[in-house]
Amino acid sequence: MCAGAPDDNNANDRPVWIKKVIDYVISRQNDDGGYTFCQGTESNLQDTYYGLAILDLLHHPFPNVERTIYWLRNFEVDNIYSCYYVAKALELCGKKLDEHLINLIISFIDAQDMGENLSTPLTDAYLGTTSEFMTTFIISELSKILKLEPNGRRTASWLLSFLNRDGGFGANRCSNVVSTYHAVASLNNLRYNVKNLRETIAYVRSCEKPSGGFAIVPQAPTPYMEYTYCGMMSLDLFGKKCRFPTRVAEFVFKCQNLSGGFGRSDFSISTFENTFQAISILKKLGKIQ
Repeated sequence: MCAGAPDDNNANDRPVWIKKVIDYVISRQNDDGGYTFCQGTESNLQDTYYGLAILDLLHHPFPNVERTIYWLRNFEVDNIYSCYYVAKALELCGKKLDEHLINLIISFIDAQDMGENLSTPLTDAYLGTTSEFMTTFIISELSKILKLEPNGRRTASWLLSFLNRDGGFGANRCSNVVSTYHAVASLNNLRYNVKNLRETIAYVRSCEKPSGGFAIVPQAPTPYMEYTYCGMMSLDLFGKKCRFPTRVAEFVFKCQNLSGGFGRSDFSISTFENTFQAISILKKLGKIQ
């Protein structure tokens, strides 16, 4: 938690690229305490969470944190996704969820049925970082925050019904690394031993490119930040390392722009989500102390 002072005493000695990331995030905080990756636009929940998460990973204090907390507590949540970002952001700020938000989260969870329906029945593998298991993942994360006990066995069985012959997860027998990550992370939150999914480990590894980064599916030639994040985080849940760590780091650093933020590839615009993914990857690779 970085609501207070930074953990390290040598903040001024940090690499220039890290300082640029911090400046990028802080410069996009609005007067209301919220954040937006696009300067001059209104604060939004997703960017506020990612902004805080980036600073937390870099052990940097949150500026104007009381304003941010006030903005979060007064945001009108209206779905499971807004509940997720408010809850995760408040958790980063070291604040407990109020009773109203807790009750809202529980009501949204009760309205979902993780063991019956796909949250978003997508069939196209090339749709970014969303997946048919995204809502299931979010519910499993919120249940963990609130220490709720969902029907883990039933939900795990439902998720495992989308385990395909190639070892990946996905609807309509079409696996991709994003769906696989959300399924594996959800199973892990449900206390399923994901390390036993050996064919899934092999599938995720097949998405890694020797030139650096991960692609959405094994046969795709081009890596992108969001797919690399999903691949790296999946391997971490399995207790495994990537095969080409130096190349992965090189790929990630190529995606940093002059603004300090990271895009999904080189020559793409920076976003808070891609920057969070980049910092998370570099942290796993030992590039951030």
